[in-house]
Amino acid sequence: MTAPEANPALRQYLTVTGNYWAFTLTDGALRMLVVLHFHALGYSPLQIAMLFLFYEIFGIITNLLGGWLGARWGLNRTMNAGLLLQVAALSMLLVPTPMLSVIWVMAAQALSGIAKDLNKMSAKSSLKFLVTDNAQDTLYRWVALLTGSKNALKGVGFFLGGLLLSVLGFQGAVGAMAAALLLVWIASLFLLRGNLGKAKAKPKFTELLSKSRAVNILSAARLFLFGARDVWFVVALPVFLGAQMGWDYWQVGGFLAAWVIGYGFVQSLAPYVTGKRKGVVPDGRTALHWAIPLIAVPALMAYLLGQGTAPAMVVIVGLAVFGVLFAVNSALHSYLILSYAKEDGVSLDVGFYYMANAMGRLFGTVLSGWIYQAQGLAACLWVSAGFLLLTALISRALPRHNKASA
Repeated sequence: MTAPEANPALRQYLTVTGNYWAFTLTDGALRMLVVLHFHALGYSPLQIAMLFLFYEIFGIITNLLGGWLGARWGLNRTMNAGLLLQVAALSMLLVPTPMLSVIWVMAAQALSGIAKDLNKMSAKSSLKFLVTDNAQDTLYRWVALLTGSKNALKGVGFFLGGLLLSVLGFQGAVGAMAAALLLVWIASLFLLRGNLGKAKAKPKFTELLSKSRAVNILSAARLFLFGARDVWFVVALPVFLGAQMGWDYWQVGGFLAAWVIGYGFVQSLAPYVTGKRKGVVPDGRTALHWAIPLIAVPALMAYLLGQGTAPAMVVIVGLAVFGVLFAVNSALHSYLILSYAKEDGVSLDVGFYYMANAMGRLFGTVLSGWIYQAQGLAACLWVSAGFLLLTALISRALPRHNKASA
């Protein structure tokens, strides 16, 4: 990529990244606000999990349809639509507390789920058009940086959600985030390139499902990878920290924020961890090798909790190790999907892949509340280990030599 070509691409990359960062802050904060606020109102873990049911279901639908819309209309339009829908979702939660019924909150979360996955699919897909085919090393670094920084900011969002809930209350926090995101949307309308990601040939609706074997296998592995995380992280862990360990809102939010920030930092360094210094670009074998050690972490945590080991030590140390390994696995997947995806209509393949990602989150979220309420945190961790075993088994079928390593 020459210097004249690089500068416009870099400007678009920074615009996409800034857009994604702003959205991610509100998304992380909103999730923490909902979990902590409704737990304080007396909702059970399963009821809290059900508040996110539509968020994940509509995320699945959005990734599938959003990839098709992005290829037809352009990724700038789908990204800006995601921002505006998130503003609408936040505004729905500004009603008085007695009106915050389960159905109303689920509807707002459904809108937020559509917004999040439109924004995420658009941001990830756009990178394919900002890097030339012969610069796969640059693509890997840009993907890792975007994904890692996003997750670090999601962690900041967790902390922000707990802090804003303590300082401004639920409605004050939601109102402040809606106003800030509205300003970002206005700026994005002027800064994003108009034809970004628009396919030369209009894809048909029947082309929604991926026809690529590599994309299908990677999507299946992604489903169980994220199910393994969310089955204990989304509902079970924050409720466990508050109810069983007696932590305050800001302590729960701050701890989970620190974990996600560290996770994002490791994710941004994944190219160096997986062999960039040796000139190695990852393939399916790399994904398999990093999936295997991750299985042992939740299994060992569950065993230690069952043996009566101090839960604070198990959770803090285990979560740190899990975060490092999970971050590398997630970054590898994020690179491989863009490497496998076809360039014309890349958002179709990326949308299908993130549909599987959203499906994994859905299974994980529902199971997190249900299993924790019935059996506790250790049972959630055993299920997580089982999901990771499936991830490793599926990863064995990933292509060992993709075009990037040729």
